[in-house]
Amino acid sequence: MNEEAEKRIAAQLAKAMAMLCVRNSRLEDLHAGVVPVTKTGDWSDVIVLDADGNRIPWLDVSRIDDEEMRAVMRDVVNRLYTFQLHAGNPALQAGIEKWMSVAGKWDEPQIDNRMLGRGRTSD
Repeated sequence: MNEEAEKRIAAQLAKAMAMLCVRNSRLEDLHAGVVPVTKTGDWSDVIVLDADGNRIPWLDVSRIDDEEMRAVMRDVVNRLYTFQLHAGNPALQAGIEKWMSVAGKWDEPQIDNRMLGRGRTSD
């Protein structure tokens, strides 16, 4: 198989895994809330008022607590594990095909050089 074919297959697999194992995970529960409005576009005009009366700028607010992060990560790991072990399962194949119509429209993936200890993300 040539390098271009390998890249095309890897891109499709990455998108399928991202959709089925990350996007459609407990992350959706966190994404389902009300999104505040910003008129500046940089969120500097959005403030969160907590129960103690603290006014916290939106960019300084943690939007996910430790327990939520643990739950998301457990779910993602379980989904990745299931995907890898059962990729040939007809039901999973049907799910992959269904969601690829959406994920196939996403931007093409790039090599994440940070994962490789090389600094910034690039092709």
